[in-house]
Amino acid sequence: MAGEQAKFLSGNLFRHVSVMSLTSSVGLMAVFLVDFVDMIFISMLGKAELAAAVGYAGAILFFTTSFGIGMAIAVGALVARALGAGDLELARARTATGLTYGVIFGIIFGIVVWLNLRSLVELLGATGETVDLAVSYLRIIVPSMPLLVIGMMGGAVLRAYGDAGRAMMATIIGGLVNAVLDPIFIFALDLELTGAALASVFARVAIASTSLLPLFRHHGGIVRPRMPDLSRDFRPILAIAGPSILTQLATPIGQAIVTRNMAQFGEDAVAGMAIVSRIVPVAFGVLFALSGAVGPIIGQNYGAKDYERVRGGYTAALLFAAIFTIVVSIILYLLRGPIVALFGIDGVGAELVFLFCGPLALLFYFNGVLFVSNAAFNNLGHPFYSTWMNWGRNTFAMLPFVWMGGLWLGPQGVLWGQAMAGVVFGILSWVLASRVITKDGAELPSRGPFARQRSLLEILHLRR
Repeated sequence: MAGEQAKFLSGNLFRHVSVMSLTSSVGLMAVFLVDFVDMIFISMLGKAELAAAVGYAGAILFFTTSFGIGMAIAVGALVARALGAGDLELARARTATGLTYGVIFGIIFGIVVWLNLRSLVELLGATGETVDLAVSYLRIIVPSMPLLVIGMMGGAVLRAYGDAGRAMMATIIGGLVNAVLDPIFIFALDLELTGAALASVFARVAIASTSLLPLFRHHGGIVRPRMPDLSRDFRPILAIAGPSILTQLATPIGQAIVTRNMAQFGEDAVAGMAIVSRIVPVAFGVLFALSGAVGPIIGQNYGAKDYERVRGGYTAALLFAAIFTIVVSIILYLLRGPIVALFGIDGVGAELVFLFCGPLALLFYFNGVLFVSNAAFNNLGHPFYSTWMNWGRNTFAMLPFVWMGGLWLGPQGVLWGQAMAGVVFGILSWVLASRVITKDGAELPSRGPFARQRSLLEILHLRR
């Protein structure tokens, strides 16, 4: 029974990484694609302040989403370890306690954010009517945060079981709900931003419900959380969730720094940045999913004390990220003209889109390295390393690079600064992850992110 559940203890690691990443990303991109379509619809309204408001609101929503991602990382890592050790009852119990704590903490966090929305939006640099539009949009979405947390944690548990397909379907269904309701609410009912917010809330209801259902139907259900279990799992969950949440919160802080620096160049620049921020997850959704996808692979093999496959999974993920980044960067470059035409933008907004669809897309690989390294840290018992890497990228590097970029090159320099921060800490995270894996029994790669003491052919065909 344990062997059926812990499916990553054998088989081709590159294939495991590819299948988990691609299936997980389909679900993620279903949601991101709806955000992308939202921006198209809002751009069609012909009001720059609406697009700018979505840009500011997006930074805040990124902040709340990061909390949910941190909780999902914690429960996913613990469930994967239990499965790798062959303890199915412990896996079910940790699912129950994780969801309980996720809902409680999600409610508290959501209330704190909701009470400070106006201050947060103004802190990002918004002014005038744009502030009111962003706040009204956020006041509808933020109360649904517990649903977001449930959906993310349910998906993480499904991936820990190796059930990436059903985790994918949950987010696809949510994306379809949003896609259907968006044009109805925005245009047919003439609700504009309010309609987009309401559609997002209904989508979160769909994702939360459809991510939990497979756990009952296909994985033995969820045991009722008991006080002894809640007490036992509080410290392990907090030990991963605390630094993981701090790790994830660093990203919206970095985005806030970028948004505030971009605000000095006007609403057209902010609107262009908002479009780029919608292109990024659609184009690189697979890399965003890679962290959650490789986590169970590393976690199960770590639980089984198979350190050779731990190292192999990490290396395979880096190789996969490189191949994917090159392919997507070529596609973006070829489609840069149609993308600009799709949004009907010109001037500085168009220049920012052209810049991202050129050299900056290739540099996004280093963010992929950071994502994979963070998954290794979280699943190998060093979650605070993820925290330091993410905060380093999004503060210590982001602040000077973005400021100097804006000073020297204007709005384009802001995006360049953001990209260079990713390059620096992508490299640092690889160095640190290599040492962590070496400490746990693997050999340290000696020639770069793709190098091992095996050939490339062996990486692609590594089997137990």
